[in-house]
Amino acid sequence: MDRKPTCIESPSLGSEKEPLTCRARSECKKDGQLLRNCKPSLRLSEELNKVHPSPGERGEPGNISNKYLAVQSPDAPCNGMRNGGDEGSAPTLIVLPACRAEIQLLQTEIGERETWSKKIDFLLSVIGYAVDLGNVWRFPYVCYQNGGGAFLIPYVIMAVFGGIPLFYMELAMGQYHRNGCISIWRKICPLFKGIGYAICMIALYVAFYYNTIMAWALYYLIFSFRSELPWTSCLNEWNTGNCTNYFQNSSVSWSNSSISPAEEFYTRLVLQIHKSKGLHDLGGISWQLTLCLLLIFIVVYFSIWKGVKTSGKVVWFTATFPYIVLTLLLIRGATLPGAWRGVLFYLQPDWDKLLTTAVWVDAAAQIFFSLGPGFGVLLAFASYNKFHNNCYQDALVTSTVNCMTSFMSGLVIFTVLGYMAEMRNLDVSEVAKDTGPSLLFITYAEAIANMPASTFFAIIFFLMLITLGLDSTFAGLEGVITAVLDEFPHIWGKRRELFVFLLISVCFLGSLSTLTFGGAYMVKLFEEYATGPAVLTVVFLEAIAVSWFYGINQFCRDVREMLGFSPGWFWKICWVAICPLFLLFIICSFMSSPPDLRLFDYQYPSWTVVLGYCIGTSSFICVPAYMVYLLTSTPGSIKERFLKSITPEISTEIPLGGIHMNAV
Repeated sequence: MDRKPTCIESPSLGSEKEPLTCRARSECKKDGQLLRNCKPSLRLSEELNKVHPSPGERGEPGNISNKYLAVQSPDAPCNGMRNGGDEGSAPTLIVLPACRAEIQLLQTEIGERETWSKKIDFLLSVIGYAVDLGNVWRFPYVCYQNGGGAFLIPYVIMAVFGGIPLFYMELAMGQYHRNGCISIWRKICPLFKGIGYAICMIALYVAFYYNTIMAWALYYLIFSFRSELPWTSCLNEWNTGNCTNYFQNSSVSWSNSSISPAEEFYTRLVLQIHKSKGLHDLGGISWQLTLCLLLIFIVVYFSIWKGVKTSGKVVWFTATFPYIVLTLLLIRGATLPGAWRGVLFYLQPDWDKLLTTAVWVDAAAQIFFSLGPGFGVLLAFASYNKFHNNCYQDALVTSTVNCMTSFMSGLVIFTVLGYMAEMRNLDVSEVAKDTGPSLLFITYAEAIANMPASTFFAIIFFLMLITLGLDSTFAGLEGVITAVLDEFPHIWGKRRELFVFLLISVCFLGSLSTLTFGGAYMVKLFEEYATGPAVLTVVFLEAIAVSWFYGINQFCRDVREMLGFSPGWFWKICWVAICPLFLLFIICSFMSSPPDLRLFDYQYPSWTVVLGYCIGTSSFICVPAYMVYLLTSTPGSIKERFLKSITPEISTEIPLGGIHMNAV
């Protein structure tokens, strides 16, 4: 004879002293979580059914919120009855032995949400995600293009009033609601659930091109295990008559037609871009890059297939190794002849630049894409935190580390550019005209090749690029994995390894266009259009949904329940007004002046602007599409449909594996 469960829920702190008894275990569980509103055998009080209880109903500071299931002191029986004492006082809440058996049984049957093994695993994962290849190549270029040292003023202002508040908001949302970027909207504002699907689409587009850049770095790394690096000579089979090696022959003069051996190695051997006529004729697929990318994805799969407990260990190397290499390269670069010229060019302020709108737009865009809110990663990572983790402190620490890394990377790059200018007898501005990956794979690679101990520095440099990229790939894919597993636990809940394999396979197949001879053209197209305007619009709607629909006061009460203190007026103003305006400012700037794409000698045709916006729109269209679906499928009048669609469908739960009854 089966024993019937006796799972019991205590009453709301503001309700009558009626016990609430679950009739069946299935009524008290859902997707591995203990629900607040179990189906009771007695009639629920009105207060218990409220989605957003008032501050008074939640209890005074320090008391437990009545949003969560609680079992009271051991002196009381396991029936939800309140122990003796003043009616207004908060009871001491623990798990009784009789109820603990039921909880443990539920854990065994359904499983619990995993958490980070250590706090440092989470911090390193977030830092590894935020500090990526863009910190090394984009920030130095944007900085010197926009006034050098003067650019740091708008950069810091945009970070304080825009980037860091958004970063903090996403960490708090993920940690409190403990869901991925899709299902979290059922607890905030169901009307905006399409944001989660859009984020997953954007993450896939990023995976289609971002990992190809790591494949390039791996190709370089393989060729670095030689006593003489192959991009130092003009005597290779891929070189042309315009190849000019001014390092080994000081009498050679540099002309407009001259091409360095490093550039020819990159364009003619790695990319083989001379075999493509443009986007209309990409050419065949490079089997060498295909094998490199396959190896990258194999490493990614076995790093994330088991969840954050395995990826949290991998980042101990991938997140810390780049800082060791950056420190070594900075010390080496500072000792090179002409290094001071590069640093002076990098930091010399041009105060007139501050009066131009473009500088403030670039500062806002740089800090936003550097910190990376809106990609679902911060929500996913924070959802594996313990409920009372200090995410406020985490946001400040990781944001500061990210900004300081960008500044340090600029010094590493420009000490070497000063050295290059010294060797070529040119101005630093002439040497520093390469942007994006070319800055790393041509200019910096050439400088390293002509240093003493060039093989050693080449190996650690390209290994650093790979580790920088791996961290961000781990994070981006984990955002998608967490979102899908939380939204469809009945399908993928116990099949994580299979889902990760299928996701990696889709990413690999989607990357094939970037592995062609004209793949570099596709990489730049994806980089400019697939992520920029789409993710900016998604985060803009996310900020509006949380601040205006879910409610800034409700959000602050959520933070108070986790951290014990409520965000101050500065954060509230940023979330309600400054952050949305900050994002709207960048979006309008992007839309008003589409980027004029050019790569090497290839000018992108005008139709690529239309193609680019179609790629960007294909992800963002999920937001209005889901809104239409929800409003048309919800019964009732127009007003009733709208009100229901902006009201949270379910309350936030405490996972079975992390019940802290006396704290929550």
